[in-house]
Amino acid sequence: MKQTLVIGSAVVDVIVNIPHLPVTGEDVHISKQSRSLGGCAYLTSDILRHFLAPYSLCTAVGGGIYGNFVLQKLKERGVPIYVRRQEKENGCCYCMVEEGGERTFIVDHGIEYTFYEAYLEKLDTQSIDTVYICGLEIEEATGMNIIEYLRKHPEYQIYFSPSPRIMKIQPERMTAVLGLHPIVHLNEKELLEFTAASSVEMGARKLYEKTQNPVIVTLGEKGAYCFDGKEDLYAPPVKATVVDTIGAGDSHMGAVIAARRFGLTFGQAIEAANYISAAVVAKSGGLLEAEDFKNALAKMPESLQQKFSIKV
Repeated sequence: MKQTLVIGSAVVDVIVNIPHLPVTGEDVHISKQSRSLGGCAYLTSDILRHFLAPYSLCTAVGGGIYGNFVLQKLKERGVPIYVRRQEKENGCCYCMVEEGGERTFIVDHGIEYTFYEAYLEKLDTQSIDTVYICGLEIEEATGMNIIEYLRKHPEYQIYFSPSPRIMKIQPERMTAVLGLHPIVHLNEKELLEFTAASSVEMGARKLYEKTQNPVIVTLGEKGAYCFDGKEDLYAPPVKATVVDTIGAGDSHMGAVIAARRFGLTFGQAIEAANYISAAVVAKSGGLLEAEDFKNALAKMPESLQQKFSIKV
């Protein structure tokens, strides 16, 4: 089986639980604080790991206290480290989680958001057929390096997560990425903002015109949707008690990529992914442990479980 190249960040999520976001001059007491391994690319790749779907994570691990934390946690989870840049600081993400689970990010970007083709020299690039990229890295100074690398490999199927900063990505870079014909994965708010459409269905069609590939939209408590170029596909929500929404979109993306790897249709893929993201929002932080993943898989309909070569 070929593998997915996941390009992007692995950071420290500093999770701060607060009653509400403070206004200027306000004094707010936190109820809890914790640290976890995070980053859009890492969280996406970790779902591939759970599904036993072949992948390589291309991230530069920096130095400093955050770099050391990332290094330790990656090793604990058995993730190969291809690029170490101790002379450069690794960044972190301050995740402000309000009562009700909604999160707000304050991010310090470090070396982990950079990309140079030399980062791939230790990877088996001949085995790659699928690539994940995120808008956060495209927006960065080395974002064009990712685009130029992918232009050299039109044979790759690209999955693109624009991120909540979709409107901050330089227009010429966004045009270049969409010209690579990626499968775009984003949430309802991001889609409607970017396309200025009045409905998800209309927005997906406008985006499809640019990519000529399926558009996947997460709809929160309404489930998920995909326009595959021919029909509208809907997947019902999976009931969950929300602790926080950190990593919900990333886990959904990872599950979609894994599901497609195992031959599921796009309709089946977004349905399976809903079970994984529901498990993520039901716990603190964006990571699933082995038992969490096993329980999420067990809740899927038998028809979906049988598609994956994993014993529940």
